[in-house]
Amino acid sequence: MEIKVKNEGQVCEVYLNGRLDLASGTNLKEELKKIFDQDKNMIHLNLNDVEFINSSGLGSLVSIMKEVRLRKGRLTLSNLASYVKEIFEITQLSHIFEIYETQEEALSSYQSVTAN
Repeated sequence: MEIKVKNEGQVCEVYLNGRLDLASGTNLKEELKKIFDQDKNMIHLNLNDVEFINSSGLGSLVSIMKEVRLRKGRLTLSNLASYVKEIFEITQLSHIFEIYETQEEALSSYQSVTAN
């Protein structure tokens, strides 16, 4: 899996490309640990190019969500392929994660929260 990080402004944008499984999930958690070490706790994951996800990949995302919550931050997801979206719905994780159709919607949701 390829992981690209755009760390500008209050929200750190993370772009994932490839398969999200045990190995890549571990890499993703390590990459996010670097972000957390910079005292960033607002994370957006763009899953547009994730072509496969399994239970280990979902477990990594849950682990990341728990870490974000411990740090009083926020995690959003966007651009889920229909297959990935279906996995989130089957596992009921769609009720746990903040999922947006587009990255623009997700990023604008941060602005509306900080404006209050």
